[in-house]
Amino acid sequence: MTATVPRRRRIDAGPIGNALVLVALIAVAVLATRWQVEPMQWRDPGPGRWWFAGIVFGLWAGFTGAIVLTRRLRQSADAAATAGMVDGPVDWLVAHASQTGYAEQLARLSVEALQAAGQRVRLVPLGRLDAETLAATSQALFIVSTTGEGDPPDPALPFVRRTLDREAALGSLRYGLLALGDREYDAYCAFGHRLDGWLRHSHAHPLFDMIEVDNGDAGALRLWQQHLGQLTGRTDLPDWSRPAYQRWRLRARRHLNPGSLGGPAFEIRLQPDDPALLDWSAGDIAEIGPCHADADIDAWLAMAGVDGDAATEVDATTLSLRERLAGSQLPAPADVEGLDAQRVAEGLQPLPHREYSIASTPGEGHLRLLVRQMRHPDGRLGSGSGWLSEHARIGDPIALRIRSNRAFHLHDDDRPLILIGNGTGLAGLRALLQARIERGHARNWLLFGERQRRHDLHFGDELRQWQAQGWLDHLDLAFSRDGTAVSGQAHGPERYVQDRLREQRERLGEWIAAGAAIHVCGSLQGMAPGVDTVLRDCLGDEAVDQLIETGRYRRDVY
Repeated sequence: MTATVPRRRRIDAGPIGNALVLVALIAVAVLATRWQVEPMQWRDPGPGRWWFAGIVFGLWAGFTGAIVLTRRLRQSADAAATAGMVDGPVDWLVAHASQTGYAEQLARLSVEALQAAGQRVRLVPLGRLDAETLAATSQALFIVSTTGEGDPPDPALPFVRRTLDREAALGSLRYGLLALGDREYDAYCAFGHRLDGWLRHSHAHPLFDMIEVDNGDAGALRLWQQHLGQLTGRTDLPDWSRPAYQRWRLRARRHLNPGSLGGPAFEIRLQPDDPALLDWSAGDIAEIGPCHADADIDAWLAMAGVDGDAATEVDATTLSLRERLAGSQLPAPADVEGLDAQRVAEGLQPLPHREYSIASTPGEGHLRLLVRQMRHPDGRLGSGSGWLSEHARIGDPIALRIRSNRAFHLHDDDRPLILIGNGTGLAGLRALLQARIERGHARNWLLFGERQRRHDLHFGDELRQWQAQGWLDHLDLAFSRDGTAVSGQAHGPERYVQDRLREQRERLGEWIAAGAAIHVCGSLQGMAPGVDTVLRDCLGDEAVDQLIETGRYRRDVY
């Protein structure tokens, strides 16, 4: 659908205000002449005063001209930035509400990322939107800040006054929301939460859970970038900030599902060079800096005709060109023709990071991942999964940084916990289960879906052991490619984890009534919306929205 932003004629108050001030000054001057006792006479003020007046006038004219020029340049920049995004159908509407300009800056970066993926985008201040526009929009991103004690930014006030407190029908809208705030304030990200609640109550569909950014937190912004890449199918979007990784080592790698109809899945175990880095919370994310295979680097160097062993210095660090190429996006050989190794190194950009849910707790003494091999249409392995599952050798250094994922952490108490996921999403759920076991909290229920029981029940022995020991109250499994033998046929209809959840609606209601929290980890497409639909069918929209608002329904989906 085309999102049509209403265009209203705006009256520029600046010239009107200046004219009123000028009229007031003339009136004051005329009134002042009436206080003169003697008739008005012209007197030459002298050269010094003429020079002084000329200097003052020149400064005033220069200051005024600079303001006018700055304003026109800003308008030109805005027009250039939104060129091609004003008229015609669009794939995305990107709305921003900013008090200091930071939210608008992030909105423009988001627009650039979407455009790089070939998407048609319209950028608009939130204050110019209304319910009718959003109802005619299929996909939207909101980047909004909170000011004062939970107030909306000033430019968003028109939207708040005419739209936010009224009911709307936004059933066709899919949206993502980035909320900027500062945890030092009690009303943290309050306007973002208010907007998110209004969108949900208006039946808009969240593409993913609202992302909170605490005082410009780089990790939260990388999560937003990760979602942009997933939504557009572009996994090569560059990081907005230069990555700072720590040095870990690949200690073990195990193929978990040989013979599966799905892609190969691997258990990866990593340990840091510095044991102090064994510090994270269950639910956190490992961000990996991938590297190319040695053979790919050799082939590129041969085509480019550059000495890969030549020493290069960038950011006060000396490395061979080959070492720098390993973790960088490889430019086209023709683009570096005639350049020496140093010049090539200076122009390199790092490979975008890859994110994986951590499957272990620090108490286990290692960081465990569950990685599925991904392949490009031409058969090449994905940069992250290829590096971890095939190209890196045991003992090789791995560039890794941990991103806190506060929105997926456990509650501190022993309330019941419902864990729902599919595929490699079991990694994040396993970490939560292990953390619960370490705390002595035993009322846990896991619902998990994959393709084939024979091949794809990852960590199956461990899960069955936990169930036998009393750490898992219930373990419900769904295998979509196994089916059920009916009427002499080999296979029945496909079954998914959301189907198992629907079958257990009575137990679901009992656990929720007992104060249970829900954690969902796995596929953004298919599983996550399917589970959400079942929860709303079984519990009701109001109850699910209440679970979200109170932090009892948390998701890590991708």
